[in-house]
Amino acid sequence: MNSDGESDPASSSDDVQSPVRVRLRNKKISTEDINKRLSLPADIRLPDDYLEKFNLIGPALFEQPISRRLRRVSLSEIGFGKLETYIKLDKLGEGTYATVYKGRSKLTENLVALKEIRLEHEEGAPCTAIREVSLLKDLKHANIVTLHDIIHTQKSLTLVFEYLDKDLKQYLDDCGNMIHVHNVRLFLFQLLRGLSYCHRRKVLHRDLKPQNLLINERGELKLADFGLARAKSIPTKTYSNEVVTLWYRPPDILLGSTDYSTHIDMWGVGCIFYEMSTGRPLFPGSSVEEELHFIFKLLGTPNEQSWPGISTNEEFMMHNYPQYRGETLSNHTPRYTTPHWKERISADESMSHRYFSHLGNRVMSLPDSKFQHDL
Repeated sequence: MNSDGESDPASSSDDVQSPVRVRLRNKKISTEDINKRLSLPADIRLPDDYLEKFNLIGPALFEQPISRRLRRVSLSEIGFGKLETYIKLDKLGEGTYATVYKGRSKLTENLVALKEIRLEHEEGAPCTAIREVSLLKDLKHANIVTLHDIIHTQKSLTLVFEYLDKDLKQYLDDCGNMIHVHNVRLFLFQLLRGLSYCHRRKVLHRDLKPQNLLINERGELKLADFGLARAKSIPTKTYSNEVVTLWYRPPDILLGSTDYSTHIDMWGVGCIFYEMSTGRPLFPGSSVEEELHFIFKLLGTPNEQSWPGISTNEEFMMHNYPQYRGETLSNHTPRYTTPHWKERISADESMSHRYFSHLGNRVMSLPDSKFQHDL
């Protein structure tokens, strides 16, 4: 039997006993055995009665590939999928559809974040919650928040996430909007790492902003809130342009484009980089028109040469924007020599930029499960 629980042809003969089977008959099943078989966290605390039960019926679970149903039943018996497994501590925030609590898992004694989504009888679970669950189940990376558990009751859907101390907006506030230049570099690299992983799997986040980037006490940054994220299909299809918080929304989306790709997230990365560097948002518009005005004033008003087709865009022509020539961005970042990125390059390409050369070569080959601080 291999590590994935599938039968090994070499041990399927009646004349050859499986090494796993022999081992399990000669000793009690350990917590480590169960954790590996069910893909559980290493620090899980299994109930004593469950461990005893497993030693009576458990060997059968190890002698054949585990089915989805059997795994679900086993997880339920341990305590996953049950509200009583988690203790609510403090309320962290409340939105239109959900309330987020700080909590504690009885299974690990670790802190967790409980995102409690209220269910309307007629409408069911919001599409944003369904989307977030479906995407996060397949996104396993050190710079993406981990979804630990899902609890579905008649009144609510609760998503259990790993707990991180604060978001980037809170971090900025706590340090007086002056993040150390080295930390800016580390945070930006981790943001690009998580985003590159998403984009390689054709997932667009579509709502990058400081409030959706979580940071723990070790300085690890993780992408969170995938409620607006979408798996980008091939061939290309059009998407909604009602995405991304206004301050971090790119000009093509502001002007109505619904045909976009990973570049929608890279604009947000640039805005967040500027905000970390200066302590203030780059384009704090209060409306679409004002947002575009701020963008054009800094980067220059587009024309047919710089943006083919712009002269026929109804939204652009409607407001008759002044013809700004554009400024040098580095003039607005006195603490930095701004990296020269002429185009919105990919997250993967960005990580190879000389701006990150101070981090060393090993950082480029970190496995997906490792953090920057592991160096």
